[in-house]
Amino acid sequence: MWHDVITVTCESDYKLRLTFDDGKSGVLDCRSLIERGGVFARLRDPEFFRTAKVNEELGVVTWNDDIDIAPETAYSLATGSPLPEWMQTGTSSQPE
Repeated sequence: MWHDVITVTCESDYKLRLTFDDGKSGVLDCRSLIERGGVFARLRDPEFFRTAKVNEELGVVTWNDDIDIAPETAYSLATGSPLPEWMQTGTSSQPE
């Protein structure tokens, strides 16, 4: 199970302050994602980065409904909580 993002606020240096549906909050530093390139390379543009919003239907941070961060990853990186076991073991499906 993961926790939906309910609010996002853009901060300086490619950081997002996130609040989750369990009441926890934290700061997600997106620099390492941006450095990976690929789909996240577009976030290097500070103006585009600041367009981050919550897709309320999916509970994820998204940019232009094009780029998003998996809620499990966002929760782990922002709160310091470990990733769900199914993500750590590399299994291909989530538990029910």
